[in-house]
Amino acid sequence: MKDILTELNDRREAARLGGGQKRLDAQHGRGKLTARERIDLLVDEGSFEEFDMFVTHRCTDFGMEKQKPAGDGVVTGWGTINGRMVYVFSQDFTVLGGSVSATHAMKICKIMDMAMQNGAPVIGINDSGGARIQEGVDSLAGYGEVFQRNIMASGVVPQISVIMGPCAGGAVYSPAMTDFIFMVKDSSYMFVTGPDVVKTVTNEVVTAEELGGASTHTKKSSVADAAFENDVEALAEVRRLVDFLPLNNREKPPVRPFFDEPGRVEASLDTLVPDNPNTPYDMKELILKLADEGDFYEIQEEFAKNIITGFIRLEGRTVGVVANQPMVLAGVLDIDSSRKAARFVRFCDAFEIPILTLIDVPGFLPGTTQEYRGVIKHGAKLLFAYGEATVPKVTVITRKAYGGAYVVMSSKHLRSDFNYAWPTAEIAVMGAKGATEIIHRADLDDAEKTAEHVADYEDRFANPFVAAERGFIDEVIQPRSTRKRVSRAFASLRNKKQQMPWKKHDNIPL
Repeated sequence: MKDILTELNDRREAARLGGGQKRLDAQHGRGKLTARERIDLLVDEGSFEEFDMFVTHRCTDFGMEKQKPAGDGVVTGWGTINGRMVYVFSQDFTVLGGSVSATHAMKICKIMDMAMQNGAPVIGINDSGGARIQEGVDSLAGYGEVFQRNIMASGVVPQISVIMGPCAGGAVYSPAMTDFIFMVKDSSYMFVTGPDVVKTVTNEVVTAEELGGASTHTKKSSVADAAFENDVEALAEVRRLVDFLPLNNREKPPVRPFFDEPGRVEASLDTLVPDNPNTPYDMKELILKLADEGDFYEIQEEFAKNIITGFIRLEGRTVGVVANQPMVLAGVLDIDSSRKAARFVRFCDAFEIPILTLIDVPGFLPGTTQEYRGVIKHGAKLLFAYGEATVPKVTVITRKAYGGAYVVMSSKHLRSDFNYAWPTAEIAVMGAKGATEIIHRADLDDAEKTAEHVADYEDRFANPFVAAERGFIDEVIQPRSTRKRVSRAFASLRNKKQQMPWKKHDNIPL
């Protein structure tokens, strides 16, 4: 018995060393943690239970039978984050570059299957050189199996990808299908084809960082949701995100103790909207003053800044927030902001997270660039996302709500449950000047008459009362009481049940 236990301990020690001490030191030298160190930081201390520590690959080509490291380049298992179960896989770059073999993929598939079976999130830490070339099509088949699990788990359990090294070629499509992607600045990158291939095919000279680094994917492509300075900060933020999310699509989001009065009055909100309708203000100030303890977890902060998405808590319960940002492009909707918000709304709807929409939108961004790139279809994504969402939806219009953008942004016509407006709200087909130029075209040469028409239009339509008379606005509320009214609205909707007509699936305009 003693001999077996000694062998067990020896095997475990060898498996924990991964590719050996020299490669572990090299990993640290690049400013990166090892696969096991990352898991230790991610989950609660002492909670991680590992699977398949002794699994090895089965390849016998190209001399691979002579090197069979235990674990085959990925550490898999489950643990807890603040006492709530999560499944984790962490690729080990020190073992054959973290390359994916058939057995490596099998280990990942195993924990993804268990996550779906037991209803817990999957967190994947990616640090891999890609497919293991020596295994050929077996490696590609492994990727395909992982992709299929990503598709099956989508909308069933939250999936979070953390890119902490290279993620190239076909490997990028697994994170791309997950709900959230986090990257680490200067040490992680994602691309389908690398700089060398790009240069060969297109003659473009580009670095890995420029092509697929954290800055590129958070600011330009929107592939990643956030980027952090180092591994430690990224893993801490993943823990914080998991605290906002339900474990699966059959559970409500977690409820945590709160120390903020739901009826708290914020007198400063009465003066948040400037007197001049063209003067911008920071919508994040409103979000922070509505949230419990001012805690706001923003998603895709660096991309499409004219719309804000993220999570807050009201009375200790998670709420998804979508808000126009007047500080950027006056808060207009465009292609990027529509895509960003639509994806966020659909995530919230999939996991029973109520949605709060804060509106100050002058319309869609005009111009040939937007039209040529398909703003019609991209704008329709946000319209579709709000219209199909059956979770509690509360809307607050702070200032402008013009034209089609008013309808798109969770209006009463898209089955929003509570639609509030501040006294400063303006709900109309368009702004007074543009409307006057169309309605009173004959008087355009007369400046005095035009000014009268503009003033008349503003008096009649630049307010929330016409919409309130039609029942499109449920109540015109005082800005200072917004937290109280929104909290009570969501509290009244906790048992909401709403269903869409039966269908295999919808056909959102992709």
